[in-house]
Amino acid sequence: MSFLTLEGIEAFYGPSQALFGVDLQLNEGEVCALMGRNGMGKSSTIKVICRLLRHSAGQVQFDGKDMAALPPHKAAQAGLGLVPEGRRCFPNLTVQENLIAAARPGPWDVSAVTRLFPRLAERRDQSAASLSGGEQQMLSLGRALMTNPRLLLLDEATEGLAPVVRQEIWAAIRQLKAETGMAILLVDKSLAELRQVADHAVILERGSNVWSGAMTALTAEVADRYLGV
Repeated sequence: MSFLTLEGIEAFYGPSQALFGVDLQLNEGEVCALMGRNGMGKSSTIKVICRLLRHSAGQVQFDGKDMAALPPHKAAQAGLGLVPEGRRCFPNLTVQENLIAAARPGPWDVSAVTRLFPRLAERRDQSAASLSGGEQQMLSLGRALMTNPRLLLLDEATEGLAPVVRQEIWAAIRQLKAETGMAILLVDKSLAELRQVADHAVILERGSNVWSGAMTALTAEVADRYLGV
């Protein structure tokens, strides 16, 4: 059985259906790219996994456990670490306070996070509101790591960032894959960067699976059809 399994997931926002039978599998130590154009159900799928959106049909299993009945904080305690779209740092707290706010015991502590992102060590006593967008994204990723997750979920972690900062974030993701063996589910639009780090991909269109397979099998034709503008 896969580490994370979604089978036939359907989900709604009020009367509007967002997901139509989404399937996804991720094994321990793997990186999966969840892809698709804007509004195709990627963030909704992440929300279902983290229990921020309840599914109306299908099954979500994490490490062999049914996640359906869990509230979001219990899903986090089970080992899910979310880097949400839009960063959502606590603006009035310092970098240090943001990092320790949801910390759980494990190898990822403040020292480990600031080794991964030295800029956070330099800004440790500054409020999150005073950071640049790129620094806030580093903080959001660091805060998720401080929960010592077994599965890290990144929802558009490089969206809207300057190219040099994007490269720092991607370098950190590659380091996490190489050195930690952590399972990672990535939502991002940068196909070139995803090809460097992802083992396999799932592409959604209008809330449904339209392609899945090894990243090496994702052809330019398929990418153009489902990901192109």
